[in-house]
Amino acid sequence: MSSTINRRDLDFLLYEVLNVEELCERELWSDHDRTSFDAVLDLADQIAEEKFLPLAAQLDEHEPEFDGEKVHILPGVKEAHEAYIEAGFMAAHVSNEDGGMQLPLTVSHAAQAIFSSANISALAYLGLTKSAANMLDVWGSDQLKQKYLPHMRSGRFYGTMCLSEPHAGSNLADIRTRAEPQEDGSYRLYGTKMWISGGEQDISENIVHMVLAKVPGAPAGVKGISLFLVPKYRLDENGNSAERNGVNLVGLNHKMGYRGTTNTLLNFGEKEPCVGYLMGKENEGLKCMFHMMNESRISVGMGAVTLGYAGYMHSLQYAKERPQGRLPGEKDPNSPQVNIIKHADVKRMLLQQKAYVEGGLYLALFCDKLVDDIRTGDAAQQKDLAIFMDLLTPIVKAWPSDYCLKANELAIQVLGGAGYTRDYPVERLYRDNRLNPIHEGTNGIQGMDLLGRKVRMNDGYGYQLLVRYLNETIAEAKNTEPLNEYAQSLEHALQALSATTEHLTSAASEDIKLATANSTVYLNAFGHVVVAWQWLKQALAANRGLAAAQGDDQDFYRGKLAACRYFYRYELPQIHTQLALLDQLDDTCLNMPEASF
Repeated sequence: MSSTINRRDLDFLLYEVLNVEELCERELWSDHDRTSFDAVLDLADQIAEEKFLPLAAQLDEHEPEFDGEKVHILPGVKEAHEAYIEAGFMAAHVSNEDGGMQLPLTVSHAAQAIFSSANISALAYLGLTKSAANMLDVWGSDQLKQKYLPHMRSGRFYGTMCLSEPHAGSNLADIRTRAEPQEDGSYRLYGTKMWISGGEQDISENIVHMVLAKVPGAPAGVKGISLFLVPKYRLDENGNSAERNGVNLVGLNHKMGYRGTTNTLLNFGEKEPCVGYLMGKENEGLKCMFHMMNESRISVGMGAVTLGYAGYMHSLQYAKERPQGRLPGEKDPNSPQVNIIKHADVKRMLLQQKAYVEGGLYLALFCDKLVDDIRTGDAAQQKDLAIFMDLLTPIVKAWPSDYCLKANELAIQVLGGAGYTRDYPVERLYRDNRLNPIHEGTNGIQGMDLLGRKVRMNDGYGYQLLVRYLNETIAEAKNTEPLNEYAQSLEHALQALSATTEHLTSAASEDIKLATANSTVYLNAFGHVVVAWQWLKQALAANRGLAAAQGDDQDFYRGKLAACRYFYRYELPQIHTQLALLDQLDDTCLNMPEASF
């Protein structure tokens, strides 16, 4: 089994905390049970270890090359993809009628986490394709779905999303790519897109680009954005790839991480006609794209977790095997050295990693379960859960990509000098993960989204739901003797966060710039409260499990309780300093004169 993620932890989160087996009682997933779920995860473990993991270092060292005409990627990537696709993972969440496994998203993403932890660069092409296909399924016309969807879900065609442009970056209001309508109902596209992951490769037969552009006479800003499906090759009457469309690779961006995933600068309509097809309605492109963006933000959070998790597993193994030094008080130089895991500071670094990556993994899977519940759960609760999911989206993207990156940093530190050499994978995992605070909207944007929009939407109802759900867990933990300390700490933290949230949202009505000037600080404090809640839920499940546990299971549950203790004593108290700063409406950053830098 793959050593990059702890399968016992995955099983604990799925079955003992999230109780995903209850999903099998719903009609959509009634053909499944724990046996089928376990079989899927076992298969993911096997393929990830045999096909993806051995390729990770090679792909990092030998990144894709562009010879001026064609991109060349290590052949092993295609072989790994074929194994993944043949096993059915490309359509794991798709209905049986459409050739899929019809798995809950929670289980599908748990399998995805195993692949991601093994080799995220190789997996990225497949994840982007699934997201693009899901968006096509929702917003595409019947004709477009018939032509492209089966090929994307079979892995014959891959997909991308093309948002950013060189001059605009994350500010989509300023995009210049234009789409001119044609008499046959298609559009001609003209423009340039930058930072497009998977924008060119030699793995799939065709590439389906999802492109944001503006039609003539469109309103200014984001209200004038439309979405278009733009294939690399147009299709003939039999649905096969035929003549080349006007999408041209200008060059590859060379990144510090995710080096195996091509990152491209693309021109549309520069040398030959570029034909595109409208998705949804004109000027509603952002609405369509955010179906893919929000799903991608959960995936970015999960990817960040798995990279941090892989680093933790490697550093844990190293700490168990590396002898160095002696414990304080041991003065005999002839006494044997101890393995570094026995040193308290190494234990601190391992506990900090464990708290971040296991807390982050539960956060991502919890959000997946929310999506499953929104889709099939109690109709009376679906609206509430959708609002709650909107609130958590910036958190599930940003918190893991900040703190699981910190876990990668700690993994390097555990290995010491060995950690920053390429003899060990932890430096590569750090480089890979450093991209995630930028992917799919920088974490600064997520902070602005959370404080400027999400906590204020629906008259603050999403935040009210958060308070309700946290208080339910707090009440349960207060009646559980080993955990009542944490329940009181979380209650205090929630009260402080609520007071600051009320203060900032009130101030925003008078001065939005000042109120949101420190939104990243708010994002971090908010995320820590959410993850503290998730750790308390894990601790409740671990406490129940420990009562009847034997052997290795006792060690596992005690490890969960120790990580919860660490988070509550070392991490959660930090938010009170952050909230005190926010309460002051400090303007240090806002009003720093540019010339004074």
